[in-house]
Amino acid sequence: MAQIKIFGIREQLNPMKEQLSNVIHSVLMDVLGLPETKRFHRYFPMDAEDFQYPQDRSAAYTIVEISMFEGRSVETKKDLIQQLCKQINEKLMLSVHDLEITIFETPRAHWGIRGMTGDELKLNYNVEV
Repeated sequence: MAQIKIFGIREQLNPMKEQLSNVIHSVLMDVLGLPETKRFHRYFPMDAEDFQYPQDRSAAYTIVEISMFEGRSVETKKDLIQQLCKQINEKLMLSVHDLEITIFETPRAHWGIRGMTGDELKLNYNVEV
């Protein structure tokens, strides 16, 4: 399980939503082994005055937050971040300097999905990768 939140300035984020979603999900499938049907992406396009960022970033500055079940190894999480940066840079021409990725891990028992907790779910993919 992984849910993605993407934040950016409206004029920068909106034109790349579909392509960004495809790149992110492709990397999640490759690195985490998520099924193609498990795409949970939320976009937060913001007005420039509501999205403050450091002076050494451009208006394309984008934040990607990943919430997922705990259980992946440190190596897997590092690979996920590296692959996301590489693929987003190559396919969307977004500078790695303008991209930040944060992973939030949650115990499965802390997720409520389809009327049960995440630790009660029968998943068709492995979380311990």
